[in-house]
Amino acid sequence: MNLDELSSQALLALHAQIVEVLRDRKILRTSNNPVGDLAEHLFCKAYGWDPEVNSRPGYDVISPDKTRYQIKGRKCSPQDKSRQLSAIRNLADADFDILVGIIFSPDYSVYRAALIPYAIVERLAKPQTHTNSHRFMLTDEVWNVAGVQDITEKLRAVELS
Repeated sequence: MNLDELSSQALLALHAQIVEVLRDRKILRTSNNPVGDLAEHLFCKAYGWDPEVNSRPGYDVISPDKTRYQIKGRKCSPQDKSRQLSAIRNLADADFDILVGIIFSPDYSVYRAALIPYAIVERLAKPQTHTNSHRFMLTDEVWNVAGVQDITEKLRAVELS
């Protein structure tokens, strides 16, 4: 199929169909931007855990030892190289123990992934008063912070086929 030959409307319809197929396959849980759902899916698949319900505030997964994980993903592209993860709400409430940060390449493959303890997130995140949240930049330097664990290879091992 040559995508360049399709109209813009046909491309959007194809995108909608793809999202529905990925939902049927239990890779995506919503019809929103697939980055967050994909990040949750890969992390849960890599560790063999089930995600919490979609409406759970503060964390996405609880491990068998009761550690709470907040999962954030970001897809970079040649046009947008930002490593800013989505907003972290209510950071002071300490609703999670570990932040899972996953950077995807333009093709949705895992570029880098890390487990970041709450204390590090609290120290490095910047308050955003206009959104009443905190901003966390998942730059390459984060992997050099003591206590951060690189899980890139673990997630790459379960990437989709």
